[in-house]
Amino acid sequence: MSTAKSLNSKSPKRLASPTAPAPSLRTAFSAGQLLRRFLKLLSPQLVAGWLAATQPSFYQRAFTPLITLWYFLFQRLHADHTLAGALDDAGEGGADALSPTGKPLSAQLRSQATASLSDARQRLPQTVLHQALCHTGQQIRSWAQDPRWHGRQVMLLDGTTVRLRPAGDLAATFPPHRTTSRQPAYWCLMRVVAGFCPATGVALDCAMGPCRLSEQVLAARLLARSWTDTLLVGDRNFGVYSVVRASQAARADVLLRLTKVRAAKLARAAGVALEAGVDIPVTWTPSRHDQCPEGLAPEPVAGRLLVCQVRRAGSPPITLYLFTTLTAVDAYPAAELVQLYGQRWQVELDLRYVKTQLDLEALTCRSAAMACKEWLGGLLAYNLVRSLMVAAAARAAIPVLDLSFSRTRQKLVAWLARHPGRCRRRLQSWEKLLEKVAQCRHPHRRAPRPPEPRMKRYFAQDFPKLTGDRAAARMKLHNTKS
Repeated sequence: MSTAKSLNSKSPKRLASPTAPAPSLRTAFSAGQLLRRFLKLLSPQLVAGWLAATQPSFYQRAFTPLITLWYFLFQRLHADHTLAGALDDAGEGGADALSPTGKPLSAQLRSQATASLSDARQRLPQTVLHQALCHTGQQIRSWAQDPRWHGRQVMLLDGTTVRLRPAGDLAATFPPHRTTSRQPAYWCLMRVVAGFCPATGVALDCAMGPCRLSEQVLAARLLARSWTDTLLVGDRNFGVYSVVRASQAARADVLLRLTKVRAAKLARAAGVALEAGVDIPVTWTPSRHDQCPEGLAPEPVAGRLLVCQVRRAGSPPITLYLFTTLTAVDAYPAAELVQLYGQRWQVELDLRYVKTQLDLEALTCRSAAMACKEWLGGLLAYNLVRSLMVAAAARAAIPVLDLSFSRTRQKLVAWLARHPGRCRRRLQSWEKLLEKVAQCRHPHRRAPRPPEPRMKRYFAQDFPKLTGDRAAARMKLHNTKS
C-alpha cells in the first residue's frame, strides 16, 4: 500500500506495521549554544514581560516571579514535593543565581515558615505559567532540525484526569465524578487535554476544566489559541464533528480516527461501501445530533475518508477508519498518513511520564487555582527534562524517543545540584552530561512484548474501605469509644 491508487482497489490491503521508525534528530547548534539556550528557556526578561501584561503593578519580594516559577519546577523534579523541601533548597542557596539584586535569596530568608513561598505561589498568575509552557515547547522544538511532517507542525492530542481531594473550592470547581453505587463520590476530578510533539515529545499546550466539560470542548478551547498550519492527530474520542469544525475555524488540519459507525455514515453519504482500501473525498455535514463549538456555525467540512487494515506480528489485524482534512492525495499519500497516525501512541507514554515520573496523578492542593498552577508547573518540569533529551539526541543524531525519561530526569537533577549559579566548568560538565544522557537508551527487546490488559491488581487491605465523609466517620468513632 505504497500509493493512493492501491488503496482504491477492491482487495483489502494490509500494512506490516502502522508505526514509522522514529526519525533521528539533528541540530545546528554546538554544545555551548545549546547550553545558553537551555539556561535562557525562562529568562527574567521573558517572565517580566508576561507578568507586565497581566499585572503591571506587581510588587517584587524576596521570592520573585522567576524564583517562584523555578520552584514550581523544582518541586516536581525532586522527590520531595512539599513547600518545606523547596524552602530548604532556597536556604541552601539553590536559587541565589536567580536573585535580581546583589543580595542572594538565602541571605534574605529569616524564618523556616513556608508562608512566604506559599504566598508567592498564589500571587503568580496562571497565565504566566501557561505562556511559559507554550514558549518552552516551541523553543525546544526549534533546537532540532526537520521536526516537521511535510513542512507542517504536528501535535498529538489526548486527554486525562487528575484526582484532587475535596478541599477549599475544589469541590465547586471540579465536582466529584459519578459513581455507580449510591454512596457519594469522594475524589474531585480535573479534566486535562494536552498536545505533544511527536518528534521531540515536548508538551506544547494544554486546556483544563471540570469533568462536565468533555475532551472535545477542551480541545476546541486549545485550538482557539492560534494553532494555524498545525496538523492535529487524535484517537476516536476526538473523531467527532465539533473537533473537526473547531480545527477548520482555527485554520488547522486534523488526522483523526473514527468509529465504524461514523465512518459508515460518511461512506454512505459519499455512495461508497465501507471496505478496506477506501480513500475517497467526503464532506462531513453535521446532523442534528452533532454538536458545534460555541460561536461557530455548523458548516460542512471537506476531507478524506481512509480505511485500511493493519497487521502486527502476534496480533490480529486492525481496521483503521481515518478522517483528514488534507485533501491533496498526491501531496499526502494514504500510507504516510497511516504511518503518522501510528505515532499517536506516543502521547499515551508522554502523559504517563507526566503523571507517574513527576507524581501528578493526584494533587494535594487546597484551591482550584493552585491545582491548575501545579499541573502547568509539572508540564514545565516535564519540558525541562525533555529539553535535555532533545539536546542529547540531536547532538548524537539518534531518535529522542529511544532515550529513557526517568534516567534523564535523575541525571538532570544531579547536574543542577552540582552546578548552581555560575560555574567556570559548567560547559565541560554539560558536554559530559549530553554524552551520558545519549547512552541512557531503552533496552532493545528481541521479541515484541505481548499486549497487557488495562486492569489493576490490588493488594489486600487490613482496613475497611472508607465511604462517605471522613469527618462523620471520625465523629462516629469518637462516639463509639466514649
